[in-house]
Amino acid sequence: MDLSNLRPPKGAKHAKKRVGRGQGSGNGKTAGRGHKGAKSRSGFKHKRGFEGGQMPLHRRVPKRGFHNPFRVEYDVVNLDTIAARFDAGTEVTPDLLREHGLAGRSGVIKILARGDIAKAFTVRAHKFSGKAAEKIAAAGGRTEVLA
Repeated sequence: MDLSNLRPPKGAKHAKKRVGRGQGSGNGKTAGRGHKGAKSRSGFKHKRGFEGGQMPLHRRVPKRGFHNPFRVEYDVVNLDTIAARFDAGTEVTPDLLREHGLAGRSGVIKILARGDIAKAFTVRAHKFSGKAAEKIAAAGGRTEVLA
């Protein structure tokens, strides 16, 4: 065996079907499209989700409620988790929270007021609940809202 007698396996290659080339070809007249109907016409394209005239799924399924495209999803972090993880005087930033696995990779962070805090922190986040800001200030810390 050498490069001069390499062949594709038997049945791997076959001639292209030439439709609409007369009755003798076996694919004349309707050219394999059957009789009538939208699929037999030239230029036919079915719409995405078309189910042959049956009511399509996206119209059969009931729709409820309202989806706000402008909703902002916050990664929430509570004060008790911050107090448990960090030492007093630490500057708590979104990057530091992500490093410790307290917040997701992207997105904005909101600090919530669950638990008590006795250490003074400088906390930088995109949003604070009112109580959380009060508790941080009462413990001698500072809050900085990021843009």
